Amino acid sequence: MEPTNQNKHQAFQQDQKNRGRLLITCPDQRGIVAAVSQFLATHQANIIESSQYSTNPEGGDFFIRIEFECPDLDSKKTLLQEEFETIAQRFSMEWTLSFVHDLKRAAIFVSKELHCLRELLLEWENEDLVMDIPLVVSNHPEAKNFVESFGIPFVHIPANKNNRQEAEQQQLKLLEEHDIDVIILARYMQILTPAFVETYSEKIINIHHSFLPAFVGAKPYDRAFDRGVKLIGATSHYVTNDLDEGPIIEQDIKRVSHRDQVEDLKKNGRIIERSVLVRAVRWHVDDRIIVHDNKTIIF
Repeated sequence: MEPTNQNKHQAFQQDQKNRGRLLITCPDQRGIVAAVSQFLATHQANIIESSQYSTNPEGGDFFIRIEFECPDLDSKKTLLQEEFETIAQRFSMEWTLSFVHDLKRAAIFVSKELHCLRELLLEWENEDLVMDIPLVVSNHPEAKNFVESFGIPFVHIPANKNNRQEAEQQQLKLLEEHDIDVIILARYMQILTPAFVETYSEKIINIHHSFLPAFVGAKPYDRAFDRGVKLIGATSHYVTNDLDEGPIIEQDIKRVSHRDQVEDLKKNGRIIERSVLVRAVRWHVDDRIIVHDNKTIIF
């Protein structure tokens, strides 16, 4: 049963029912923008926003994001996708066409630290993060009451290095049942197996402190304090099988000094983590990210 307060986004969906987004990657060449613009104009679509980037006009790669309004878009979905394929083949494009009213369905994974989870759910409740959240999954029970206060189902699946595959089988079954589009690791302190990551390639967003690779493992803030670091920060990225080395989506930092104790570093680190993660998730659900090699282009 879907959470009742998911209905808060129905007005948004109705308002955006005729809006679509195109994300395109292809070799840079003449005529790309003209061809795409003409295609949209032929279908009575009006371009609302367009951003583009070229790595090198002479033989580089070209990236573009276009947001558009199109009358009766819902009835034209299949036609637009079929007819755009001709242009895509002509320019050797990798492309996605998404429809704004089809909200992304996110599953949030969390462990004991709840600061990122709290920020995500508050932004969602305020309608500043527009997506559906069918469930929150945790390997600990601490978040249950907080999550359910938003009308969102909470699922406790104990997970550790000894039962990882069994836990992931339960998780994957839930994700499939709820038709999940994106997984948000909001301080979920478990390593995902390669099979899990492959199933949701470029659809798992993680957050971690930005001391890496200097302070790998437990108690990074204590060791950073011992070294007298002057900057702390956070990194949000897509998850790959190279631990904490996936394509970076967003980062931020804050200057600290010798006056700051370990708890001050941790407090400021949590503040940065939660804001960085929310921005990364927002850009993903707003279709503003193109992954190319091990980098991201963000419009």
